[in-house]
Amino acid sequence: MEVHIWGWIAFNVVVILMLLVDLLVLQHDAHEIKTKEAAFWSGFWIVVSLLFCSGIYFFAGSRPALEFLTGYVVEKALSVDNIFVFIVVFLFFGVPAKYQHRVLFWGVLAALIMRGLFITVGFYLVHRFEWLMLLFGLFLIYTGVRMFYQDDDESIDLENNWAMRITKRILPVTSEYRGAAFFVKEGGRWLATPLFMVLIVINVVDLVFAFDSIPAVLAVTNDSFLAYSSNILAILGLRALYFLLASVLDKFRFLKLGLAFIMVFVGIKMLIEEYYTISIGISLGIITLALAISIAASLLIPVKEGEETQLVESR
Repeated sequence: MEVHIWGWIAFNVVVILMLLVDLLVLQHDAHEIKTKEAAFWSGFWIVVSLLFCSGIYFFAGSRPALEFLTGYVVEKALSVDNIFVFIVVFLFFGVPAKYQHRVLFWGVLAALIMRGLFITVGFYLVHRFEWLMLLFGLFLIYTGVRMFYQDDDESIDLENNWAMRITKRILPVTSEYRGAAFFVKEGGRWLATPLFMVLIVINVVDLVFAFDSIPAVLAVTNDSFLAYSSNILAILGLRALYFLLASVLDKFRFLKLGLAFIMVFVGIKMLIEEYYTISIGISLGIITLALAISIAASLLIPVKEGEETQLVESR
């Protein structure tokens, strides 16, 4: 699918305009995002993505549209894992609910830039060194297997996070939050606030997860625009999805197993691509089915007495 440079520019201009509306209008007053508002915006971003997919189908045909949709579903599914970590980060730092949206906004903005760079570099390397696809495939399989055996109670060592340590050495930090500000001027000098520290950690988390998601989308499509646009649109809906799912994620206890399966499947797809091509339609079906089964199992299989106590204690 050939996209003229103006197509790239137009897509990014629309994304920037949407972010500006979010920043100047929706974030005008810091407030806690309720479930109803989160559901509306989550649905809004999904509709925008589906309309974009319909445009690809109309102008470029069914295969590019399927590649976009598959990449979008993969990135959307993997973003759920980000949400697990975001919850831990916000709880650890005690971030007030009304400031979480602001942190996620700037985190998403940084993620858009990082993902664009990662995809550009990834496509360059893959086309120059084809053997990297095998390396990416093995990496995804390893990540999926590791996710499968990972303990849900495994803690994240935020106190020893390297980004936090470096930031504290460079910038003096206030002892408490100063509203929604990332920096404040006190005693004639600028100080970072704990909210800025949270933003640093969120960006580092997304950087780590990008190492999983970028190879995953490269396995779905070899078109840079489809990979980029599906990634970006999935990320744009991440904040709304966080506020929608944060309070109920513990109910989907098998979802991580579904995500682990998707990672392994995509990794295997990359490894066997040279010998056997799994069609985009079949890939989309398998990925969607894995998500559906893991969600259905979470809702239908009763929680054992020991598990229920563990879930309550972890909340």
